[in-house]
Amino acid sequence: MIFVDGLPFSLNFSSSSSSSSKSQPSDLLAALMEHQVLVSATHSFKSIQERKVSASMDSKLITSSNSSRYVYLFQREYATVDPSLVHYVGTDEATTCVGVVIRNRKNGMTSVSHMDSPKIVDIGFSQMLALVVDHNLDADLDVHLVGAFKDVSPNHASGRSISQRKRDGYSIPLCRKIVETMQKRPEKFHVKTLCVLRHNTKYDSQGNALPIFNGLLVETSSGTLIPASFDKTSRCPDEIVRRLRVSSSYEDPSWQGKLLDTYDTKTDRFIIAPCSWTKRLVQIVLSLQSLSDSEILASCSTSPLAEGPEFVDNERRLWNYLIKNPDWRTTFPMRQPRVFERTGDGGWKRAGFSSQGQGTYSTPLKSLQAF
Repeated sequence: MIFVDGLPFSLNFSSSSSSSSKSQPSDLLAALMEHQVLVSATHSFKSIQERKVSASMDSKLITSSNSSRYVYLFQREYATVDPSLVHYVGTDEATTCVGVVIRNRKNGMTSVSHMDSPKIVDIGFSQMLALVVDHNLDADLDVHLVGAFKDVSPNHASGRSISQRKRDGYSIPLCRKIVETMQKRPEKFHVKTLCVLRHNTKYDSQGNALPIFNGLLVETSSGTLIPASFDKTSRCPDEIVRRLRVSSSYEDPSWQGKLLDTYDTKTDRFIIAPCSWTKRLVQIVLSLQSLSDSEILASCSTSPLAEGPEFVDNERRLWNYLIKNPDWRTTFPMRQPRVFERTGDGGWKRAGFSSQGQGTYSTPLKSLQAF
């Protein structure tokens, strides 16, 4: 159930508005968007300067040990982190996606996900809550939602002759499903930040809608939320394979309706669960290689005008990897996960599985010194 400002949130309908006692999800979302406490909290969040995170030194985020531990998440991934093991967790590159943060007030256990579709919300919440709630349904959970800018023009919003997807866009159905899921679940969700849709939208000189923020960073010890963007050096480990899992998971039945398993909470390791891809996906990638940058944006993004400058390059690097590794078993031999262990300086090193056992076979990645 959703709570705002310490009180259960519900809608009071007049007798003429509906014969049902249950609120419609769209009305629930609209009411939350207009709640003065959440509007004020969102204004406060938007007043915080966005943190640009890279592997270069950033004195504002250095801990006393000078080797902070962090976890970064790509699209459709989630991670639940223990504040005694991890200082920061974050994600970015969210345009029509939503960064979801759930934090247990009592023990600081924090789960973050990068949700990209209404289809993964129901199971996704169960995945996120498994270690955060730990069977205590009375736990008070702070929730932050950031992303999903208003990707529907006023003309589309009122159109009748176009498809439902064009009328609603991608952001509204996802946000609607998230609040609907929280309201119907038994856990106590205290919504603290709702920086989505019109609250996370700005316009360029041509009138194109763009997100104000597309990422976030959570300080696990305090629960502090910071707008953030990450560069290539900080999106690690195993960037390309993790990006590839997003595309391939649509054709892998083992991941239907689920967020992608990425990180092991108890051991503080990245355990990147295997995902298979088909020859069909490789053929699609081969056909896309000849496209221009603008065509790639139009074909591969839900919001072509809102993507960052690295989007096309990231797509081409992913395609090159897929063409060089058309058989998924090369990447995930014996369908074993790819494991990365924490190094002393807060970075990551690859640890491998084989039939003879586990062994380290690569050098550590550079620590994210900004943390």
